[in-house]
Amino acid sequence: MVQIIFWDWIEFAVRWIHVITAIAWIGSSFYFIALDLGLRHSPTLPEGVKGEEWQVHGGGFYNIRKFTIAPPDLPKKLVWFKWESYATWISGFALLAIVYYGGAELLLIDASVLDISVTSAILLSIFSLALGWFLYNIICKINIGKNDTRLMLMLFLMLVGFSWAYCHMFSGRAAFLHLGALTATIMSANVFFIIIPNQKIVVADLMAGRSPDPKYGVIAKQRSTHNNYLTLPVIFMMISNHYPLAFGAQYNWVIAGLVFLMGVSIRHYFNQKHAFNLKPIWAWLVTAFLFVSVILLSVLRPPPANIDDELSLNNNHGSALELAKYEELADTIISRCAMCHAREPLWDGLAEAPGGLFLETKYDIARNAKQIYVNAGISNYMPPNNISYMEPSERNLIVEWFENYY
Repeated sequence: MVQIIFWDWIEFAVRWIHVITAIAWIGSSFYFIALDLGLRHSPTLPEGVKGEEWQVHGGGFYNIRKFTIAPPDLPKKLVWFKWESYATWISGFALLAIVYYGGAELLLIDASVLDISVTSAILLSIFSLALGWFLYNIICKINIGKNDTRLMLMLFLMLVGFSWAYCHMFSGRAAFLHLGALTATIMSANVFFIIIPNQKIVVADLMAGRSPDPKYGVIAKQRSTHNNYLTLPVIFMMISNHYPLAFGAQYNWVIAGLVFLMGVSIRHYFNQKHAFNLKPIWAWLVTAFLFVSVILLSVLRPPPANIDDELSLNNNHGSALELAKYEELADTIISRCAMCHAREPLWDGLAEAPGGLFLETKYDIARNAKQIYVNAGISNYMPPNNISYMEPSERNLIVEWFENYY
């Protein structure tokens, strides 16, 4: 099973790259929005300078100035902040392909939500990301220079619509991940299609001796602000696979919408603080109310599935069920793992199965064979701290079963 191990390490490498570049991108976004909002005007500033800010860091002082449009003399070297965005999206899409497209039957498709083929699910995923950017861009273009509140409301309704659609197309875990991917696609496309091209137009005008049109800076600033408000929700969506209470809830699409509002309220607090030195405590009260609402929605559960009907859940796994024929293996997994990985966990403090992974029946075991093999067969990751005392012989049985039948 060298191939399984190889792809697990490839996934790790891509995930590592994704996390590193995302940290760099989000850090840049937070810094420049805070810098822009913190600029202060002074009558002693040269003409054309919007404002300046003094900062101290690393034992030194920095005096940073922003020009209204551009400096009269363009320096030879300009630092462009764009590769963080591009690398984050490329690595993120690669991770989406490796984990969710490569494991579509397990992670992307939930036949109880929508019974579709692997090919259809993947095409639907890719199409939805492109559609999301197209709709967002249209909404922004028809609202340039108009009411910002109306624009934000339209964008929020669009995201809620996608939340509902994703939660009725894919598994709950995949739905939340796709909301993160959609948001990241919008953010990165803003950089690639709007912000950087507009900045290049301004640079080209300066180099040609023309006065740049200020509209390009206004549009770029609008998209940059959107990116700033979307950063916190996209982080939650990307780590949501650890929280089945959210993605596995009956009203998971409503929870996703509330998460976007929480991100906006938190960012609004910090942006107001940077811009006007205000501390709108009400923003934290709104966030707390939204969070309590999420908690209450998470405990409204759909009726439990009848596991006696497991054979009729998904015909695609019929052959896998036949392969999971080791009674000893089934007894081992169920006895060592099902106390936590159950539809109603018996372990104190667990309201949901970790990762939404069930290991109560032969169907569950066959469906999650790869995770069992990797986490409990060739590694000692599960059970955690070997708390249920899985023996080496039992781990060997898992390895033998998987390598002989998968």
